[in-house]
Amino acid sequence: MTETPALSARGEATRARMLEAATAEFAQHGIAGARVDRIVAVARSNKAQLYAYFGSKDELFDTVFAASLERIMDVVPISAEDPGDWAVRLYDEYLARPDLIRLATWARLERRPAGHLVPDADRMDQGKLAAIAAGQAAGVLVEGDPFDIMAMVIAMSMAWSPVSNVYAATADEDEVVHRRRRDFLRDAVRRAVMV
Repeated sequence: MTETPALSARGEATRARMLEAATAEFAQHGIAGARVDRIVAVARSNKAQLYAYFGSKDELFDTVFAASLERIMDVVPISAEDPGDWAVRLYDEYLARPDLIRLATWARLERRPAGHLVPDADRMDQGKLAAIAAGQAAGVLVEGDPFDIMAMVIAMSMAWSPVSNVYAATADEDEVVHRRRRDFLRDAVRRAVMV
């Protein structure tokens, strides 16, 4: 990945606009379908600046995708004591930021169709796996591979996400519907992975 040069406050603002525009563009169109022209137009910038900051469209996607993964880690930390609550918080984050789950889907479709979503060197799930292992050691979570437990909880939380092949929920739906789904999801996850 291209190292970002030190930026002035104005340069930081331009870079931030580029990242915001690129996040929307990649979430909407994927890596292959995204257009640098649209990104720089929305960001009120130019291609030269974009390439100076990010190197290439692929490196820009890498930056956007890494930021989306970091956001999920920061906003929705794991709760091994109550994985049902963790799943519900993931559900809520997908409602608030459907672009995050779409970015992951494009990365899966266009970059890594099998195996881990990101290369081992870039994985950020060690803390989650350690928390699950600690929950297992404490007798709170079922035995098994911590990764499989994490993957199951995440998959269950995505049941109504923008990438569901059954139904994609939106934040605009009635709160009563969301409460019902949250209650069902919380209970289902607890039954699936808690002792």
